[in-house]
Amino acid sequence: MSFYSSLAAFFWQATDSLNTSSDSLYLWIALAVGLLGLIAALVFARSVLSSDTGTADMQRISDAIRQGAEAFMRRQYGTIAMIAVALAIILYLGYRLSPFTAPYANKVVISFLIGATCSALAGQTGMWVSIRSNIRTASAARTSLGKALQIALRGGAVTGLIVVALSLLGVGVLFLLFGGLQHPQETPFKLVGFGFGASLVALFAQLGGGIYTKAADVGADLVGKVEAGIPEDDPRNPAVIADLVGDNVGDCAGRGADIFESTAAENVGAMILGAALYPVFGIKGILFPLIVQAINLIASIIGVSIVHSKEDEDPMHALNRGYYVTSILALVGFAVAVYYMLQGRWWLLGCGICGIITSFLFVRITEYYTETRFRPVQSIAKASLTGPATNIISGIAVGMETPAVPVIVIGCALLFSYYFGTRGLADVSTISEYSKGIYGTAIATMGMLSSAAYILAMDTFGPITDNAGGIIEMSNQPHDIREKTDKLDAAGNTTKALTKGYAIGSASLAAFLLFSAYLEAIHDIVSQRLAAAGEVLPASWSFSNVNLASVPVFVGALLGAMLTYLFSSMAIKAVGRAAQTVIQDVHQQFKENPGIMEGTSQPDYGRCVHIVTGAALKEMVLPGVLAVAMPLAVGVIFRHFSSTFNLKELADSPTIHGIPVNLSGAEAVAALLMVGTISGILLAMLMNNGGGAWDNAKKFIETGQYGGKRSEAHKAAVVGDTVGDPFKDTAGPSLHVLIKLLATVTLVLAPLFV
Repeated sequence: MSFYSSLAAFFWQATDSLNTSSDSLYLWIALAVGLLGLIAALVFARSVLSSDTGTADMQRISDAIRQGAEAFMRRQYGTIAMIAVALAIILYLGYRLSPFTAPYANKVVISFLIGATCSALAGQTGMWVSIRSNIRTASAARTSLGKALQIALRGGAVTGLIVVALSLLGVGVLFLLFGGLQHPQETPFKLVGFGFGASLVALFAQLGGGIYTKAADVGADLVGKVEAGIPEDDPRNPAVIADLVGDNVGDCAGRGADIFESTAAENVGAMILGAALYPVFGIKGILFPLIVQAINLIASIIGVSIVHSKEDEDPMHALNRGYYVTSILALVGFAVAVYYMLQGRWWLLGCGICGIITSFLFVRITEYYTETRFRPVQSIAKASLTGPATNIISGIAVGMETPAVPVIVIGCALLFSYYFGTRGLADVSTISEYSKGIYGTAIATMGMLSSAAYILAMDTFGPITDNAGGIIEMSNQPHDIREKTDKLDAAGNTTKALTKGYAIGSASLAAFLLFSAYLEAIHDIVSQRLAAAGEVLPASWSFSNVNLASVPVFVGALLGAMLTYLFSSMAIKAVGRAAQTVIQDVHQQFKENPGIMEGTSQPDYGRCVHIVTGAALKEMVLPGVLAVAMPLAVGVIFRHFSSTFNLKELADSPTIHGIPVNLSGAEAVAALLMVGTISGILLAMLMNNGGGAWDNAKKFIETGQYGGKRSEAHKAAVVGDTVGDPFKDTAGPSLHVLIKLLATVTLVLAPLFV
């Protein structure tokens, strides 16, 4: 069947599905709410764009930021598109080569391309609004702090709503087109390409944006603050516009792609596990994740709409009120969905509550390690009194401390949700205890992501207010206006740190969910291939235990742990090399044009933006390709060479006419995924929270502590912050994406490993 005839068949199935049972109503509700989310995003965007755009000087700076960000995004997504098309061709050929996978080739490639397109579209449209919200936030700050806060949050909400809505619509429409209402148990496995496409774009968007933003930031700080002794966002610094551009491409587009990937992968993984419970819940158990995302959209729209702040109020108080309202509404909606879709099994609601509590705790733990009023940040600031070396030692120690409590929280969430899952389905004898418990952990992941749109709005609020402060500073506005934007910027720094904690927490639960989905996928593949050979899979056999004593498994585990460190090294070195090009350009401009420091002539901002753009895009390719190629190489190599190396097979492997099924490749990849996830989670926590603590230790000193700005302690803190920058904004966030990409790529390639 050709590609076009396949596509025509999908649309025919979608039309035919209108006549199916009333349970399909839940799918239509989810799709309708997805459209509502896009409409709400449009309303918020119109509200923001209708606001005042400030003075001519403010507009000139804003235009430079916008042009630099748009130029970077065009080049970045052009590069990503070429990589995605090449992978789509490889994926198609890989599926066509096997008679078992050939029938699914078209659907997997279509879903892969749609997932990549939706992810790119979410990042592009969200940033299109955010880079136009900064000037409007800056202008509103001249008259009202509360109005400026509303504009910045609603500009961020456009990103959050579009990301979650497109994820919901993408998965929902594909489920419909692939015949999900006629064959609900089979269809979720055909959606894995969507998660892979989303993961691929997310990795390159986060990695490229992270390299760009930190290369510009490190270059601007070292030459500006340390060497030239000029303030942050000083117009005499040739790298200042590149730095402000980086806030958008790293935090807006990059984090948007990260959360898009989390929601897409969670939807697909939970639907796969829901298919195993089809005898209990029917199609409702499969569609439940989509309804939870629909609830997320409605709760987040209300949460954003109610946020307002008094002129003398801490902006974080207003943002937290919106978060609490969103979480409460999400919990109520979750309970209603459990009642109607999961037969009112309230133990399963407990799983969702575990996820919501985990989300809250991760935000608070991150706040403790990154806020200036707590011990970790203050200890790094105090260590700066004796120089950069002690600052760095203290910062690394704090970073290594940070995974301890979050790991306990994740462990408790998984244990409790697994237990609640088994209790909620205790009366069902046809489903294994493992399947019951794993579905409970899937519901916990849904609970954690049930406020994702609002969390992402808070995250994008950060770069918008950061840019607004830069625009006010560079256009020489009065000091009292800068004080207002400083309050917003401080809140934005907090929200950016908190959402990084939220992202790694959600990645942790989602990764376990996807690992479970991979095991279920291998079980389903083995069952199908035995059936094709005229044999039946023994009911007692499952692919839920991976033997660490097996050589392929142990080697796969080592490679998984190694991958996270090698990937992080490549990302950090990429920042260092790109930052060197920025520093060289700034030095060159100071040398060529002495009038820059005297304030009599303008730097060439565009030249610096162009240089760092080219460097970032060049540096992002190799780490990204490594992340995609490693699982494929491990699975295929161990599958084809296990007999050559006389590697022991599982003792209880099923047989086809007496010949054991070769599971060495599948087992090795399972180990790579499992240990790579564990290693990646711990390393990401270290980098995110350690880097955030370094950053805020510098800001703590800038408030006047330990000598304030330009003191020796401040110079030491700037060096520490420079070390922490690629930790918290490049390698750390990219690791969130890496561990989910490993899961989605193994799901897509699973048929090639058996």
